[in-house]
Amino acid sequence: MADITTDVLIIGTGPAGSATAALLASYGLEPLIINRYRWLANTPRAHITNQRTMEVLRDLGRDVEDEAYLFATEQDLMGQNVFCTAVAGEEIGRMQSWGNHPLSRAEHLLTSPGRMNDLPQTYMEPLLFKTACARGAQSRMSTEYLSHVQDADGVTTTCLDRLTGKEVTIRSKFLVGADGGNSKVAEHAGLSFEGRMGVAGSMNILFEADLSRYVAHRPSVLYWVLQPGADVGGIGMGLVRMVRPWNEWLIVWGYDINQPAPAVDNAFATKVVRELVGVPDLEPKVKSVSTWTVNNMYATTLSIGRVFCMGDAVHRHPPSNGLGSNTSIQDGFNLAWKLAMVIRGQAGMGLLDSYQAERAPIAKQIVTRANKSIEEFGPIFKALGLLDSVDPVKMQQNMDARCDDDEAAERQRAAIRDAIAYKVYEFDAHGVEMNHRYASKAIVKDGQAEPAFEKDAELHCQPTTWPGARLPHVWLFGAQGEKVSSLDLTGHGHFTILTGIGGDGWISAAKALSKEFGVPITVHKIGPRQIWQDLTGDWARAREISDSGALLVRPDHHVAWRSHVAAFEPEAELRRVLKTILDR
Repeated sequence: MADITTDVLIIGTGPAGSATAALLASYGLEPLIINRYRWLANTPRAHITNQRTMEVLRDLGRDVEDEAYLFATEQDLMGQNVFCTAVAGEEIGRMQSWGNHPLSRAEHLLTSPGRMNDLPQTYMEPLLFKTACARGAQSRMSTEYLSHVQDADGVTTTCLDRLTGKEVTIRSKFLVGADGGNSKVAEHAGLSFEGRMGVAGSMNILFEADLSRYVAHRPSVLYWVLQPGADVGGIGMGLVRMVRPWNEWLIVWGYDINQPAPAVDNAFATKVVRELVGVPDLEPKVKSVSTWTVNNMYATTLSIGRVFCMGDAVHRHPPSNGLGSNTSIQDGFNLAWKLAMVIRGQAGMGLLDSYQAERAPIAKQIVTRANKSIEEFGPIFKALGLLDSVDPVKMQQNMDARCDDDEAAERQRAAIRDAIAYKVYEFDAHGVEMNHRYASKAIVKDGQAEPAFEKDAELHCQPTTWPGARLPHVWLFGAQGEKVSSLDLTGHGHFTILTGIGGDGWISAAKALSKEFGVPITVHKIGPRQIWQDLTGDWARAREISDSGALLVRPDHHVAWRSHVAAFEPEAELRRVLKTILDR
């Protein structure tokens, strides 16, 4: 007999695990989340927080969203990625990143009620974990996953209580492995992967130093330092990342993956900090040093039976594009409502198959994109002449040649500008962040053709109500002047019907079927003299249906199905759709 029994056991308290626990607890369940360590993240690993993730936090509650903004570095200070010879040295170029170019900012404002920000994992993780525990999740720290065995009815997991040294067995209906890039749950479950681990080596130096005099006039999250011959390996590029403006920083540089990871003492760390910052007498407070590997691997299976994996366990990639914690949290947003409905008997087990169908393509996409972003530094190195020689003196001369007054130097300057501008695919890939379109049995498309992307799908968000896509955001207005996002009317663990004047048949059908299926369905009728009005006309332009049509929106904001017009038998039509989605 198991020592502990729970509906859902979650291994790992990182962004994926804590988000899933917080969502399940918000839906009224009591998951158990465990962590092999004594506390949460002690280094600010993940930090870029995109709009889609902020929509998940908003769905958890405005208190959660507000606390994230409270501790985050705001979008304006995320600024412009700077390429330089040292933080205090000569600047080579910069690009407006993370939605800070005016045209990109407009797209961000039109796309979501959330604002992009920089929230280090040392703040995000406690926020999600606290929310989970405050809402009913159970937690155990210093509890290490050892193994699991599943059967037709559940999963029995063996863990080690690291305080007592005793083994503990936990019986759950479902097991979620959110235990990172070296996931034991994924290994033991037998998930299949493509790609490889350890394609490059990197080291982090976390330090404190007031650098405001060098950066406050050109705020940025990332300062890319190019120093031929410096102790940063390869062609001499290191990264100085802002953790907290402008006093806490993280340096990243590479090492030869074919050699043992370097041992870095305080003296060497201080030397590297001084070189990359460009201040020889700087006295940084070195807080920690760690090594890690660049990976290029994604899972092609995310679940086996009652075991599901998410986050870094199934998408293992470098931090390029800032997709890691965002995708991890969004994995949880996809899976949590499905687990809740199956556990409550509102849906059949087949609903859970859609997790793999929907999220595996995302895992592949972001791993591919993040690794491709590393390759896209090549044109910058080439334009600067850093690939033409291994002699640091010659490399420096090649960089300096851009200042000459001749045709070759003018061509070099143009090449540098173009190469830096092309990094928009890493530092402002709004479409990668927002254009997820799902295809699974939890989506009913009814033969509707997918709309083609009119612009670059990696750079630009293209909202649509085509089933499988995320519901477009527009502002709607109440009688007292208040406004809500269309996304605010959906989510929170419930299905939602959005219709307009002439859609009363859908409203009646939703109420009848909500009772019949035992599944709460929220209903909103949008139009003149209704609770929510489309005063700007933005909703009419975004919904892609008539006033009498209907959108069925899932708890994760994705459109499950739509009808362009009123149906002859709306209850029969909606029943058919719900039975398909819920595997009933």
